[in-house]
Amino acid sequence: MENGIENIHQLILNYIEINDAEWDFCRSSFKTASFKKKEILVKQGDICDTIYFVVSGLLRIYFLDEKGEEKIFHFCLENTFATDYESFLKGIPSSFSIQAMENTKVIIITFEMLQNLYSVLRYGDKLGRLIAEDYFFIINDKIKSMYIHSAMERYKKMNTRFPKILQRVPQHYIASYLNISSVHLSRLKYAHKNE
Repeated sequence: MENGIENIHQLILNYIEINDAEWDFCRSSFKTASFKKKEILVKQGDICDTIYFVVSGLLRIYFLDEKGEEKIFHFCLENTFATDYESFLKGIPSSFSIQAMENTKVIIITFEMLQNLYSVLRYGDKLGRLIAEDYFFIINDKIKSMYIHSAMERYKKMNTRFPKILQRVPQHYIASYLNISSVHLSRLKYAHKNE
């Protein structure tokens, strides 16, 4: 897990300047957890009180629509965060479930831990703002993709954003993420391979 701690350190440094004393405080605050493949970390309707930093493995963020069908919103690979940010910040029921797609190791950050980081770190507020902005961009990008981009454009963008996702995730989950049928996905893969 040491590698994961260094990865989250690097990620924080990408957002803000942090000195050794501040990093020691962060490091002592972080806790780690492991989840088995298919294990649910957050269930839709429960309050999401944790931000998960993926050290190894893969998480999916999804919801059940009004027909009870699963719709994949996002995949979280190594060195990215997973949470329902609105539920986390407001303490309201989550709109999403989060599930491990592989055996997954994470660093967990609770709401209280995050508040402590904000108060202890010189640029803690800036860190919070930048992480919130990144979350907003993920949501904005997802909405734009659904309404503006063709299925092929979404497919190509997915492959860029999530390298090797096709080898790690069952096809029906990929189709759900792209908001297309499994048959359409097969056609896209074939067309893309022959471009």
